[in-house]
Amino acid sequence: VPLPSETTTNDNLQLGWKKNPFLAFKNPSTGNWHPPHYSLRRQADLFKLATAHNVLSLMPPSPKHPEIKQQKRIEHGLRVKGTGEGQKVKGKYWERTLKTRLETRRKAMETMPDMINLWRERGHGRGWKKYPSGKEGKGTADLFNPEMRHAWVHERAPTSSA
Repeated sequence: VPLPSETTTNDNLQLGWKKNPFLAFKNPSTGNWHPPHYSLRRQADLFKLATAHNVLSLMPPSPKHPEIKQQKRIEHGLRVKGTGEGQKVKGKYWERTLKTRLETRRKAMETMPDMINLWRERGHGRGWKKYPSGKEGKGTADLFNPEMRHAWVHERAPTSSA
């Protein structure tokens, strides 16, 4: 007696290839892909019910199966949508820029004694024009560089009143 899987009648060819209702499948005779019978939302609801009634082991494999989800998370890690190159990142503007602002603030606090000395040399309304903007590449980074201070202190020639 042949096993049911060994019989090759036309009926088995039509029904045998449609096995998992949770996955998309390709018709072997036409080559067309067909969507799953249950949408991902319905699959998620079914897996919640199966978990509640302790029959999760009877469910076929699916992208919504908790074990498959856990395996993907272990393999790929937690991937957040919108972090690819050229895409905006999630989060409010102040959250995205917090790290760089704190770093800029830390650098400003480290160079504060130089800034105070420079203000004492040039300040009090006598040519103090360059406040630190906190933005990179604005040309004020060399203001607090001790090697460049001589160029800034004596940039205006003293006027002689005789």
